Amino acid sequence: MTRFLLLAAGALALGGCSAAGPRPSAASAPVDAGEDRPAPDTMRWLYGSGEAAAASIQTWRQIADHAIAVARRPGIPQSVPQGLPDAAGGIGTPSCETDDGGIKPLAAVFDVDETVLLNTGYEYWQALSGKPFDPAEWAQWSAEGAGIAQPVPGAVTGLRRLRDAGITVIFNTNRNTQNAAGTVAALEAAGAGPAVHLETLFLRGDDAMGGRKDGRRARIAQSYCVIAMAGDNLGDFADVFNADESAIAARRAMVARGTYAQLWGNGWFLMPNPVYGAWQEGTLDEVFPPDARWQPAPSDIAQ
Repeated sequence: MTRFLLLAAGALALGGCSAAGPRPSAASAPVDAGEDRPAPDTMRWLYGSGEAAAASIQTWRQIADHAIAVARRPGIPQSVPQGLPDAAGGIGTPSCETDDGGIKPLAAVFDVDETVLLNTGYEYWQALSGKPFDPAEWAQWSAEGAGIAQPVPGAVTGLRRLRDAGITVIFNTNRNTQNAAGTVAALEAAGAGPAVHLETLFLRGDDAMGGRKDGRRARIAQSYCVIAMAGDNLGDFADVFNADESAIAARRAMVARGTYAQLWGNGWFLMPNPVYGAWQEGTLDEVFPPDARWQPAPSDIAQ
C-alpha cells in the first residue's frame, strides 16, 4: 500500500497529512491534544463508525467463505488472475499445477494496511499534527506500531478460518523491507500472524519494482495456487489499474466492466478505505461525467 496525501475536506481543514510513530521523537515538541476538534470525515467513518466495522466483517466473511468453498471443490483448483502479463496483454492466471504434475498448495494473499491492520494510531497523528506527510515518521510507525495497530474487524476470524482449512495466508504489502521486523510484530500483536519475511510476508524492496506488486505476485505464484486476494487499493490486485491514476473515468470503467467486473467477490475482495489511496485524483469534470450532472432550476420565489 502506497501512502498518499489525505485530500478529504475534513483533512484539509486540519492542514493536510503527516505521519508518525506511536510516540513523538525527542526532537519534536508535543502537540496539544485537541480532542474536541472534529475528526476528518473519512477517518471518522473508517476508524470510528459501526458501518465501517460491519462492512469489513462482511467482506472478511465473504473472503473465507469463498476460499474455503474453492478449496473443497474436487479436481485441480484454478488460481485467481494476479496482474501477471499474458499473451493478450491482460492479467494472467498462473497454473496451479507443479512441473511434475502435482498441485501447488493453496494460498490467499492480502495487503496489510487497512486490509488486515488499521493504522488508527498513525492516522490520529496525521489528523492531530497537520504536518505534511513524512516518510521517516511513517517508517517509525511501521517499526513501532505493534500493540497499537488493531486488526481490521473480521480479519482475525477470517484468517483463522483460512488457516484451519489448510489455506496458507500470505501478506503482500508496500511497507518497506527495513521495517520487516516491525510489520511481523504488528501482525503478531494484532492476532493476524504468523508472518515470515520472504516466505509468507513480502514487502516493498523485495524486488526492483518498488511499490508495484506484480513482481511479488509472480514470485508467490511460483510456489502457491492463489485462490483469493484482498486489499484496499486496486494495485493490490494488478498493477495495470494504477498505471495511470489520473485517468479517472478510464480507471473506473476498467474495473466495472467485462472480465474484471466478474472478479469482485469472486476471488478478488476490496476492503473499504476512504482515507487514502490511488483514488485521490480527479476534478469535478473528471469525476462527474456530463450525462450525470444536475442543477436545480432557478427559484420562482422572489428573493
